[in-house]
Amino acid sequence: MSDIKTSDYKTLNKEKPIVIAHRGASGLYPEHTIKAYETAIEQGADFIEPDLVMTSDGVLIISHDSYLSATTNIADHPEFADRKTSRETPLGVQEDWWVDDFTLEEIKTLKARQAFKGRSKAHDDIYDIVTFEEIMDLAIHHANKGRIVGLHIEAKWPNYFASIGHDMVDPLLNGIEKKQLQKLGIPVFIQCFEPSFLNKVSQKSDLPLIQNIAIEKTAKPMGWDIKIEDTTTTGLGIYKELVLNSDGSTSDYVARAHAAGLVVHVYTLRDDAVMEGYSSVEDELIALFNAGVDGVWADFPATALKVRDAL
Repeated sequence: MSDIKTSDYKTLNKEKPIVIAHRGASGLYPEHTIKAYETAIEQGADFIEPDLVMTSDGVLIISHDSYLSATTNIADHPEFADRKTSRETPLGVQEDWWVDDFTLEEIKTLKARQAFKGRSKAHDDIYDIVTFEEIMDLAIHHANKGRIVGLHIEAKWPNYFASIGHDMVDPLLNGIEKKQLQKLGIPVFIQCFEPSFLNKVSQKSDLPLIQNIAIEKTAKPMGWDIKIEDTTTTGLGIYKELVLNSDGSTSDYVARAHAAGLVVHVYTLRDDAVMEGYSSVEDELIALFNAGVDGVWADFPATALKVRDAL
C-alpha cells in the first residue's frame, strides 16, 4: 500500500471522511439484504445505503433497479412468467419483470441473488427483499444498543414512479418522521440523480441532500449534465473517474466543489474492480482521501474503513 499522508483531513469540514456501505456489504452478500447491511454495520460502516423503488401498492422497497431479474430469483417463479414485459428505458428497450407491476406481498415471495459476476453465489436464494421500513428498523435497533449507523438513502427513478401515481417524496419523508430517526441521532442523507426530486424534497424537509452526478453517456440524454456552480444541495455524489485520472494523478474536482461549499461523496469503490492507473482499491482510496473527498461508497466497506482509519 502506498504511504498515506497523515496531515489534517482535507474534507470540507476537516472531519474524518465517511464510509458508506454501498447496498450494504454487497461485495460479500447479495445487495440490499439484511445480511449485507448487518455485515456492513458489524464492520464499522458509518452509513448504509438503501436504494428506494416502489411496488404496485405504493410500498417503498429496497432495490437498485426497477427490474427484478438481476437481483432476485423471479425467473424461477412460474406463477410470474406472464408478467415479463418490455419497456422503453434510458438505455433502450428492455424485457424484464418490473417492480411496480408487483405488490409487496408478491415481492416478499422472492429471494435475493448476487448480481455481480465473479462474486460468490453461495448466498443466493436465502434472503428476502427488504422494505424501507425494515431498514429504518434495523438502524433503530442498533441505535438503541448504542451503535449509530446513518442512512444514505437513494431515490431511484422517482420521476417515473410519480408519473404512475407513486410519488416518493411524502412516503419517504413521512417514514423518516414516523420512525423519529433524527431524535434518535441517526444521520440521514437523501440522494438522487434527478434534480427535480431533490428540489421537491427541499421544499418539505431540511435533511441534507446529495445531488448525484451521472456518467456522461447517461447524463446528457437524461438532462442530468450538472455543473458544480449550479448545485444548491448539501453536496455531490460523483463517480470516481471525476477525481481519479488514469495516469494515477487526481483532478481538482474536489477542491472546486469544496470552494463552492459542497461536500463530495464518491462512488463506487470495489475491491474487485480497480480502474486503470491504480494497482489496487487501496491505492484508489488513498488517492481519493488525499484529494479530500468527504465520503466514499464501497462494496467492501471493511477495506475502505481500514484505509480511512490509517489516515
